[in-house]
Amino acid sequence: MARRVVGGVIAGFLILVANPAMAAESAADQISAFRLKHGEARVARDATLDAIALDQARAMAAKDHLSHDVLGPFGRRVAPAGAGRAAENIAYGYESFDKTLGQWIDSSGHRKNLLLHNATRVGVASARDASGKRTYWAMVIAGDYEPRPRKDGRRLERVVAVKRESAPSARTKPTGCHIKLLGLCL
Repeated sequence: MARRVVGGVIAGFLILVANPAMAAESAADQISAFRLKHGEARVARDATLDAIALDQARAMAAKDHLSHDVLGPFGRRVAPAGAGRAAENIAYGYESFDKTLGQWIDSSGHRKNLLLHNATRVGVASARDASGKRTYWAMVIAGDYEPRPRKDGRRLERVVAVKRESAPSARTKPTGCHIKLLGLCL
């Protein structure tokens, strides 16, 4: 019996490693569990959001730079998802999603994004830098897929973009900015 359990655990681990889709679903489940504990709805994995998150993670890894704007403005990047509301969390440093999620939960801004009201879909991805030593993470969470009517009766189609970034403080990479104001590096 013990041999079967160990064999099942090893087989499950190998399937998870070999199938990134299952790993992403696990991330959606973990985010959903956190959201449910705090009165928000479950989120499901979304292929479009996964692709947006993967592009972001790969671009940050390629440039070895933690930034929401590495591929351009978030609103433009998330527009193909067709969501009325969306938020993005990014991070680097941890190899596992569990630790990255924990870091986001412990940060008030990231936590707020995880608990985005009316969110129903999520995409999560990671990529390693060229040296293979640093893992970059991106999560895009979205909701309000039905355009909401405005007071004048017309449909309002927009993206509300909220971005949060984090990095372990001991590994913060210098940006050359002394002050960052409205996206400008001074």
